[in-house]
Amino acid sequence: MSTASTSNSPAKWVVLPHYAFAALAFLALSVLLLFSTDAFSGHYFHPKLLTLTHVAVLGWATMLMFGALYQLLPVVLDCRLYSEKLAVYTFGLLATGTILLSYSFWNFQLGWTMHLAACFLFAAFMLFNINVIQTARKAPKWTIEADFIVSSAIWLLVTGLIGLLMAVNLSAPFLPEDHVHYLKLHAHIGMAGWFLLLIIGVGAKLIPMFLLAHPEDTKKLNWSYNLINAGLVLFIFDHMLLHTKLLPLYAGMVTLGVGLFLLYLRDARNTMQRKEVDLGMQQTFVALALLLVPLGLMFVVSTEVGLPQQLMSATYLAYGISVFLGFVTALILGQTFKTLPFIVWMHAYENHVGRYKTPLPKDMYSHTLLRWQNISYLAGLVVLLTGVWFRDQHVILSGGIAFTLTAILYTINVFRMLLHKAHNLKPITYGKANA
Repeated sequence: MSTASTSNSPAKWVVLPHYAFAALAFLALSVLLLFSTDAFSGHYFHPKLLTLTHVAVLGWATMLMFGALYQLLPVVLDCRLYSEKLAVYTFGLLATGTILLSYSFWNFQLGWTMHLAACFLFAAFMLFNINVIQTARKAPKWTIEADFIVSSAIWLLVTGLIGLLMAVNLSAPFLPEDHVHYLKLHAHIGMAGWFLLLIIGVGAKLIPMFLLAHPEDTKKLNWSYNLINAGLVLFIFDHMLLHTKLLPLYAGMVTLGVGLFLLYLRDARNTMQRKEVDLGMQQTFVALALLLVPLGLMFVVSTEVGLPQQLMSATYLAYGISVFLGFVTALILGQTFKTLPFIVWMHAYENHVGRYKTPLPKDMYSHTLLRWQNISYLAGLVVLLTGVWFRDQHVILSGGIAFTLTAILYTINVFRMLLHKAHNLKPITYGKANA
């Protein structure tokens, strides 16, 4: 089962650098976590926590999603990527902006470095939108998956615009409300608008494909799309203008939308023809289960139920961790080993199929490393969240060590695939040699 149409696939130099940068960013994130245990005892608006968040969001998750989407967009939309050059420029801007912004937050330098980083990132998001929208316009048939993907790209641009305004506002205040007010807006648009919509749009296509399932009824996806976007728009309008107590209602709309997506996947799993579920898909199902944690915490932070200040700060931190180091990271750790092996295999062996004996995509990475990666990841997440709840730096450090082990195992496996070369191929012989 292929995950890409070879005729529509972009060149490997468009896609693979994203996976390499993301793996190194995940490793850097884990190491920085080891030196940031003291930051988890205070407010979430802390230079080290801001650094960790943006390395996770931009260098790790968004970078990998850009690369994967350039490969998978032709699958979802059944057409070629609009511009490979635009994708390369986007990679350069996103990588440079992420590094500069992380440096600025870690050292809390609020001047030109942060402003330049924010401009680079916003430019990257603009180019990404042009590429996605122009690609979608070429699609022979518009689908609900296209709605999710295009909408997520637009929400990413909005997130980047707010981030740019906030970066300028830190050194030259001009916004009418305090910075934390816009930080909540920035975070929720990014989480629900960018990550959630994109994951649902791509997941609705790929997960049934990997399970050899073919659900045809998309009514649940249609309602999921409408509910999540409506909940997000109403939240923005209320947060900026009305300031009512209806935030739990908007959170409920988003949660119901996610629930419909999960029901769609359940229907797909009930009709799947593949009986064995490999490690990558097992981790994907773990990620979908972990999604319930931030959905529950979202109601807590939206209701602001009179919790003590320290406990409320810990809840906000746990909420952010459960999204980016929980659901999103778990999904990436699983889906990397469903997409990257085929991408590398396709570019290495496409011209040798039928003439030489070639390995399978699943033979291109270590299943032992992947198994220990998944174990250390889940242990690290549980320990880290426990440390945050109890504000214990030693427990947080233990979680950071487990995450570092996860990142090392992941990076080794990823670069093992990225550096793979076709060699010692044996020709296929048909019948007797003298025939």
